Amino acid sequence: MLAPAVTAKVAAGAAFLRIENVVKDFSGTKAVNGVSLDIAKGEIFALLGSSGCGKSTLLRMLAGFETPTSGRIVLDGRDLATLPPYERPMNMMFQSYALFPHLSVWENIAFGLKREGLPKDQIASRVDAMLKLVQLSKFADRKPHQLSGGQQQRVALARSLAKQPQLLLLDEPLGALDKKLREQTQIELVNIIEGVGVTCVMVTHDQEEAMTMANRVAIMSEGRFLQVGAPGDIYETPATRFVADFIGNVNLMDGTLDVDEKDHCVIGCVDCRHYVGHGITGTEGMAVTVALRPEKLELSREKPDSEFNCVRGEIKELSYFGSFTVFHLQLASGAKLKVSQANTRRHNDDAFTWGDVVWASWSDSAHVVLTQ
Repeated sequence: MLAPAVTAKVAAGAAFLRIENVVKDFSGTKAVNGVSLDIAKGEIFALLGSSGCGKSTLLRMLAGFETPTSGRIVLDGRDLATLPPYERPMNMMFQSYALFPHLSVWENIAFGLKREGLPKDQIASRVDAMLKLVQLSKFADRKPHQLSGGQQQRVALARSLAKQPQLLLLDEPLGALDKKLREQTQIELVNIIEGVGVTCVMVTHDQEEAMTMANRVAIMSEGRFLQVGAPGDIYETPATRFVADFIGNVNLMDGTLDVDEKDHCVIGCVDCRHYVGHGITGTEGMAVTVALRPEKLELSREKPDSEFNCVRGEIKELSYFGSFTVFHLQLASGAKLKVSQANTRRHNDDAFTWGDVVWASWSDSAHVVLTQ
């Protein structure tokens, strides 16, 4: 992935796509509410959020299918406001792929090039290059219904890239595939896009898809960006309670800031006290939320030798996922705590199970302290 490089480009002001305070108002409801964003050339950027958050509306404005109520969209220094969709130097790939069922794979990829009136030899050369890129040369004469879902997805991508767009827009690109094929295709898709070097904006509600494919991610809610950053940054240091809860699994504990020093702080919660290995520059007594990822907790049968960062609970549920198991602990207050542990041994005679009373503990660097 190119995350460090593209992030440096954006930081240096080298924006290829610039979204400036864009608003889209539908009869008094702001589907997109004053969003601004710079995307670097060659970046794969994901808009991630639940249904109705505004991500698809923003993508449609980039494509020209919707007109912003206010704000500007600038691509490579050119304002797109006056350009209709067919004149914009971009292509959009839809979740349904929208392949022509009566045309062969070769003809589907060539369709847009023929509409542009390119010479036959140029069309043939570019289509053959696209088929080679997506590794479908031997399927050139087949019809879409004769291909698997993953192969159809690659045909749609080849057709989108054949016109050599400056910007590629992906709308839930892998939503039609089953889980295992989707995981395999995510990597293939990224390799193809990065190999071509095209700038890409994708919309998805699938966290794993965004985290796997994108250099950077924007978390959207109610038409706004709540946080923009590299996938690892958003996962490890969420800016708000909503983001922490939206990305992955997390334990959220409400408490108060009891001590706040430069090198540490102490937070009191109903079931335990947290010692955090840094200060937060807050006001003692203020309400805060502690976020703990389940995989950062450890289970033991004996009480840890510390008054901080540990809590006692009973295993009420457990979910076995093969490579790891998630334990659901019920704490003294009735609250639930999730702990994820890797299954590193094939057989474990002392494995934790339903009804066991155990201790969960964590390091002083495992927390994220949220003030909003």
